[in-house]
This record gives sequence, C-alpha cells and structure tokens, in this order.
Amino acid sequence: MFARALVVLLILYGAVCQAEPIKESYSLAILGEPKYAVNFTHFDYVNPAAPKGGNVTLSAIGTFDNFNRYALRGNAAIRTEALYDPLFTTSDDEPGSYYPLVGEMLRYSPDFAWAEVEINPRARFHDGSSITADDVAFTFHKFMTEGVPQFRLYYKGATVKAIAPLTVRIELAKPGKEDMLGLLSLPVMPHKYWKDHKLSDPLSRPPLASGPYQITDFRMGQYVVYSRVKDYWAANLPVNQGRWNFDTLRYDYYLDDNVAFEAFKAGAFDFRLESSPKNWATRYNGKNFDSRYIVKEEQKNESAQDTRWLAFNIQRPLFADRRVREAITLAFDFEWMNKALFYGAYSRPVSYFQNTEYAARNYPDAAELTLLAPLKNDVPPEVFTTLYQPPVSHGDGFDRNHLLKALTLLKAAGWTLKDQKLVNEKTGQPFSFELLLSAAGNNQWVLPFQHNLERLGITMSIRQVDNSQLTNRLRKRDYDMIPTLYRAMPWPSGDLQISWASAYIDSTYNSPGVQNPAVDKLIAQILENQGNKEKLLPLGRALDRVLTWNYYMLPMWYTSADRFARWDKFSRPGIHPVYSLGFDTWWYDVNKAAKLPAARR
Repeated sequence: MFARALVVLLILYGAVCQAEPIKESYSLAILGEPKYAVNFTHFDYVNPAAPKGGNVTLSAIGTFDNFNRYALRGNAAIRTEALYDPLFTTSDDEPGSYYPLVGEMLRYSPDFAWAEVEINPRARFHDGSSITADDVAFTFHKFMTEGVPQFRLYYKGATVKAIAPLTVRIELAKPGKEDMLGLLSLPVMPHKYWKDHKLSDPLSRPPLASGPYQITDFRMGQYVVYSRVKDYWAANLPVNQGRWNFDTLRYDYYLDDNVAFEAFKAGAFDFRLESSPKNWATRYNGKNFDSRYIVKEEQKNESAQDTRWLAFNIQRPLFADRRVREAITLAFDFEWMNKALFYGAYSRPVSYFQNTEYAARNYPDAAELTLLAPLKNDVPPEVFTTLYQPPVSHGDGFDRNHLLKALTLLKAAGWTLKDQKLVNEKTGQPFSFELLLSAAGNNQWVLPFQHNLERLGITMSIRQVDNSQLTNRLRKRDYDMIPTLYRAMPWPSGDLQISWASAYIDSTYNSPGVQNPAVDKLIAQILENQGNKEKLLPLGRALDRVLTWNYYMLPMWYTSADRFARWDKFSRPGIHPVYSLGFDTWWYDVNKAAKLPAARR
C-alpha cells in the first residue's frame, strides 16, 4: 500500500516538475519584446508637461444617426469607437505592443491557452461606478451573441469569466498569442447599461462610457461635441501622459467635401487632413495662408501604409475568371492619372504588405517554395516565376499595348468584340458592370477609367450613393466593383483571415469574396505561427504572391506622406510617432492663438 502511494506521489511530483511555469507580465508584444519597460512613465513621442485646454473644431463628411459603433445598421457618429477603454492599449511608435489601461497585469500560460487579467481597482466609468471583471465577461458575451458573425466565428469556443470582482479569466478554444491579445484590446462596456440595449441596434442617445472624452452635446446628423473628462481616472497612467489635451473636440458634419474645404479656409474648423492632391497643389492659397494664419504641412510616412484598391466581387460570374480581372486592371492607367489628375502625389501599391519586409519583392526563396509547392494546383503559375508588378503605361492617356493585351485575355476568357461591344461568345451577353461609389468621395479618376474600358467594348456604369446606402450594400455584397481601403498591416496578423479566408466570406472586409484553398492553407499556417518572425517572413511573402497574382483587387494608389493644414493655434512634441499622425498628443497654444483673428482663437 505504501509503495503504491509512493509511486502516485512520484508521478504527481514529476508532472509538476515538467509543467511549464505560469508567466506574469505587465506588457506584451506580438513579435519580440515591447519597447517600453515596466517602469516607463510616458511614450517617447508625447510631451508629458503638455498644457490642457482649448476648444477644437474638426469636420466629418456625410451624416450620422446613432452612437453605437457596433450596430449592424445605420451610421455611427465619428469617434464613437473610442468611447470605451480596453484592458490593454497600444503605442504609436512600434507595431503590436500592448500596455495596461483598464487591466493592470496578467498571468498566462506559455502557449496563451488561457490568461487571467487583474483589473485596476481605480478604473471607472463616467458615472463613477467601478469597472469590474463582470463588465469584461459581459462585454465578451455581448459580442459573441449580438456582434458581427466574424467575431463569433473568430472566437468560437473561447470563454471569458469573472473569477473574482477584479480578476477575469480568458480561455481560448485554441491557444494563440494574437487571439489572446485581440481580446485584451476589446473595449470594456458597462453591464448595467448594455443589459437593456442590443449591441446590434443603433442608439439615439450617447451611452455610458469610460474613455478620456465623453459626448456632451450633439444634433443628430449635424454635429457632435466631445468634452475631456476632468476627473478621468486613467489620466495619469503612463499610456495617457501627454495625450488628450484639448478641453473639447467638436465635429461638424458636411455633406460635400468641397463645401467642407471652403468652410475650413473661412475658419469654420481648425484642422484638415487633405486627401486630394489637386486641392493640395492648387487650392491652398488666399489671405489666411499668406498671413500664415493657416499653415500647410507634409509629414513623411515610412511605415506600413493604408493602400487603396478596387475590389472585384468575384462571387459574380462576370468576375470569376482571373483573366478578366487582369484585363480590367490593364485598362486602369495609373501613370496618366497620377500625372494629369494627382500632380504626381501618389505611388502605386505592389503588395498587401506595402512598405514592410513581408512584401514579396524578390523571387521566392527556398523557404517560400517549400510552402508554395504543395499548393501548385491552386495558385497562378506566375507565383513561382515572376515578380508581381501592376502594368506601367507611358502616361500619355492611351496605352495601345495594354489594351491589346487586355483584349487577348478577354478573348481567351470567352469574350469577343461585336459592333464595338464586348459580348460573351456563348450567350451574346454584353460585358457591363456597375462601379459603386460614395457620393462624398473624390471620384475624378472614374471617367478616364470608364473611357478606357469603353475602348475595350466594356460598359461600366457609375452609381453614387450616400454613406448609409453604401454601408448597407457592402454588408449585402450588392455590388460588382467597389473601392476599398486596405488597412496597413505591419506583419501578417490574424486579421488576414477576416479579409481573405473562406470561413469569413460574409465579412465586409473580404470585399472581393475570396474562397481559395491555397489562401486558406497559408493563413492557417500564419495563425499557427503568430509571434514567430522566422516562420512569418516566408509565409507573409508567399501569401502576398498568391493574392496579388490572383488579381482579386485592382491596385489604385497610396500616399507616403500625410498632407494637412491647420489654423496656427497648435503645438506638438518634437518626436513624431511612426504609426500615426499623433494629433492626440498636440495641445492648444495660447500664445499662437493670440496672434489669430479673434473669431479663430
């Protein structure tokens, strides 16, 4: 009996000795280590002594009809995504590092199968009530039951439970560092408010929130005012030092961007980020510029960049053939547009990891070929032999060689010219499709593109709708082609599955409607290797090749500099954050403002 008990004890002891130790951390990074040590006092790109004060007016285009960013219908007011503080937050001078906000520290398993987060006992909502573990658990349950389908699929099988008033335990169905960090950055919403409201429904009144600003005034569809919370509990945390310096932020809505621009020049609002190169080159002039009341600036960006593309809805039979998509791409004369319309301000994207080491800008190496070889039957042959490069024209507005190549591709795909119209050889159906656009956008590029397509015998109709209609049609995938902004991706993250994986076909981020086994297999390996840069490097490049050579989207452009103008009433830190404009670190400068006309101070 004693011998048997001894054996059991030895087995248990051996299991304990072999078990991996529980880890504790103040901060985490997707790749490598966080930049800032546990005892840091503020981010490098802020001025911790920045003065508080000043009322700032900004602009927004379109309209709004609710205050719930997560509603499945309607247009949420600008900045409502920042109403709630998350457990952990990121910095703007490094990719993928997370620092405490509502959360204070965490314990976790080495494989990130589970984590326990200690909540800061000082954390408060705006009504003074405590933020608790119950609020965190409730928020996760709310998103899982009433949020978008993509979230439910992404975190299927995960659990979030309050195991103490200020301790929450997260367990994932499948271990994963990035999945865990994604939950740590989820906004924490108050149980007592949201138990009586559906997450999927719009809100006609601002909800109880917790961030550095709260909504204090609004007129639906016209303006919304955010006021700095004077007793904000987290104001002195390292992640907030030197930030959120303005007393109020008022956003006035304009239905037309040209009207907004003239309003800015007249002094109706204080800061404008310019997206139109033509405006930047020709319209930023007048007495307020001459007197230096308004200052123009360009701020160079060298990090991963947002890029603009035209998404083909490949779920439509018209665009199911890759050769058709390539032919349409040949008709988009970027070089002429950039010279004639955009004053040379844009560059053309060549990758979904633009300006990062994950962009496939060399021929595939041995590590990539090992990944790609088993997928040979599901990827274009060019993936193995050719570097992807969008077609480059002469810039004269009529590139005959590109159009001839496009016709050859269309002929091979079953289309032929008949009476100067492109028709299907089997059905006689004319080649026509609709380009869906926002009525508020700058769409001067559309007519030249339409004209080039007409030369191929293709009819592209143009439909401009307001933001509400655009959002609804996007959710229903009710479009043939639509412009899309592909968000900067500093590394191959788990977000790739929402944008490209077959399981997320209903995601509005998967604008083309991609369902490709090769893409799915590469993304699955990317998810398995989160945090492992050695493995992610060839995986990211291999995926980039497969996506670009499939022509799921037509590359339009990106800008490598932020162009903005401001009424000269601001000061800012000497260091510019790499991954953002840094407007949340600026402050109202009373000495500069005193030199402006009284109405603009």
